[in-house]
Amino acid sequence: MEWEEWEPFYLRIVREMGYSIEKDREAAQILRALLLEGDDYILREELKAVVGRRVYIFGAGPSLEEALNEFDFSDGTLIAADGATSALLEFGLVPDIVVTDLDGRIPDLKIANDRGAFMVIHAHGDNIEKMGIYVPIFERILGTCQTEPLDIVYNFGGFTDGDRAAFLAEALGAEEVVLVGFDFGETVGRWSKPGLKEHSPVWESKRKKFAFAKELLDWLAKNGKAKIIQFSVSGEGG
Repeated sequence: MEWEEWEPFYLRIVREMGYSIEKDREAAQILRALLLEGDDYILREELKAVVGRRVYIFGAGPSLEEALNEFDFSDGTLIAADGATSALLEFGLVPDIVVTDLDGRIPDLKIANDRGAFMVIHAHGDNIEKMGIYVPIFERILGTCQTEPLDIVYNFGGFTDGDRAAFLAEALGAEEVVLVGFDFGETVGRWSKPGLKEHSPVWESKRKKFAFAKELLDWLAKNGKAKIIQFSVSGEGG
């Protein structure tokens, strides 16, 4: 998704969610400065080399646990959306890539990074403070933002960690993107937020995010090159 395609989605998201474009732009600039200061960032081409033909993207929905319990996902590249990293580690899996806005369990994100995972860290107006604290502790970082892309801070499209991971995979050449733990229902998985001890009823802002994520994934399925597959424990469904 090019910026010109993403901008109308972004402007509607900002309006409906009450975000600040100015703060989002500030966050992108801050992330860029942090990456340059730490000098441990990577470029698109470097991450592209990690992405195989088939990519599994793990969301933090309640169905994730059953999927991880029954399948090993060893035949593709593993991308964890933020909190789903904790679930993968619980089941003895290390993601190849973690896509995060630093809302997940930071110790688990750090463990995954230390064990070889590449980090795709996203800048937005609400995580400026977290970026200042946590970006310096990670290695092999590709930066993303939701406003106009900068030279080393990319915007591949997408809004939540999960759907952004799908847009990332498509942009980096994946031919098949399998969505695991993407439920978009009335229950939020326990890995979604560090404070959740168990699955939780969906709250209103999360419901809005689910709706945008589903809309964007539908757009990607129709307009992207990669085949988008919704995984189910009874088999892979389209």
